[in-house]
Amino acid sequence: MTCKLSLATLAEAAKTATIPAYERASLKAGIVHFGVGNFHRAHQAIYLDDLFNVGSDHDWAIIGAGVLPSDAAMRDKLAAQDFLTTVVEQDNNKTAARVTAPMIDILPVGEPDVMIAKLADPEIRIVSMTITEGGYFIDASGKFNPAHPAIAADGQNPAAPKTVFGLIVAGLKARKDKGIAPFTVMSCDNIPHNGVVTANAVVGTAKLSDPAFADWIKANVSFPNGMVDRITPATSQREIDFLKENFDIEDNWPVYCEEFKQWVLEDRFPMGRPALEKVGVTFVPDVTPYEHMKIRILNGGHAAIAYPAALMDIHFVHESMENDLIRAFLAKLENEEIIPIVPPVPDTSLADYFKLIERRFLNPKIADTIPRLAQDGSNRQPKFILPSTLDNLRQGRDVVGLALVSALWCRYFFGKSDSGKDIVFNDASAERLHEAAVKAKDDPAAFLAFDDIFGDVAKSELFRKRFAYALKTLWEKGTKETLQLYLDGKLAV
Repeated sequence: MTCKLSLATLAEAAKTATIPAYERASLKAGIVHFGVGNFHRAHQAIYLDDLFNVGSDHDWAIIGAGVLPSDAAMRDKLAAQDFLTTVVEQDNNKTAARVTAPMIDILPVGEPDVMIAKLADPEIRIVSMTITEGGYFIDASGKFNPAHPAIAADGQNPAAPKTVFGLIVAGLKARKDKGIAPFTVMSCDNIPHNGVVTANAVVGTAKLSDPAFADWIKANVSFPNGMVDRITPATSQREIDFLKENFDIEDNWPVYCEEFKQWVLEDRFPMGRPALEKVGVTFVPDVTPYEHMKIRILNGGHAAIAYPAALMDIHFVHESMENDLIRAFLAKLENEEIIPIVPPVPDTSLADYFKLIERRFLNPKIADTIPRLAQDGSNRQPKFILPSTLDNLRQGRDVVGLALVSALWCRYFFGKSDSGKDIVFNDASAERLHEAAVKAKDDPAAFLAFDDIFGDVAKSELFRKRFAYALKTLWEKGTKETLQLYLDGKLAV
């Protein structure tokens, strides 16, 4: 018999899933987290659940927060089940469910006074976030854009902010005014030097209304960099139904993820932190080597296979990796143009790391989708692909494969697959990208005109030539034959 998930039904859920070994009533909040989406609940929340399960650090529970309509919907769904989440971990050879309980509340969306008051609570010592790569208001060079309308609005009305960064600034200001030490701000998003990026956003937002306070934040608030990793697909009705049918648990928004997870953090937490090293988090002085490895090899790999797969009408990630052309394309790209420019990582073989990535991409149980990988390319390409392109160019290396990735992205934004099927875009810049991609069929330079995306890469004569030839080949011969030409070493001119 199916049980509807709640604190009252944990004993029933325990028949098919692992449940918390701690009493939820024993927890006290120490963290406010913005962006209570799937990745957060499969990653940061899991580590805390593991820590609480061993009887440690029960004063570091999570209070969720958000600023988007989707955050309000998530709050409603999770509140109805006492903020519990069922996480289904799926390896190639097993599937297991666990109920997690490290979150004790989610703040109401659209009530800045309530959020600021909680941020000013001295018990809150960390404010963390998973707000996606596009949530940081940065351009292709990684610079914060204070002119963005949402940020500018917070600068004009700092007492009633509507962005995450405006709220953080207001929370820090309230703490300073009360003589309370500032919390640590911790990004959990897949962005190079995410702590630095977050610091720039917070300081840049504060500068619009109070330059002196912006300087105080820069001098007194810690923003540790971190590398996070766990493949976590979106939840659909399919996943909700699977949980009911196989585990007899009714969860409004379960999370599915792979078994593998990794978290590397710089140990800069002046107000203290949970002892996450007890449950597998790696604390290091400098996270840069780890994030280079992960963002370029894994996230770059995802971005590379997304568009050829979409153009070939492939829906699932594991199916794309079962395609000989796409798998060989990824391997050649990684081994010739991505891995060689990734700096060494302590105690890590990059070749072995890529083999692990291939295995993870091939996991059929995750059912990760190509549309998910293909979404938000205007934010992901400048972070996951184009930095590798630029580094190759600066080192005098060729970029045949990486230019092909950019050409595939352009061809994708024309809006139809090779078979003529319509492509549904999920990108804040979809309209301008589609318009440019249509023009690029005859004038490839039209797609490279976006300085906020391509930056210095588009200034390279070699890149422009490689991109133009790859795009021309895609139009003349199609995706499959173009990939084969690349594999045969016949795509460059």
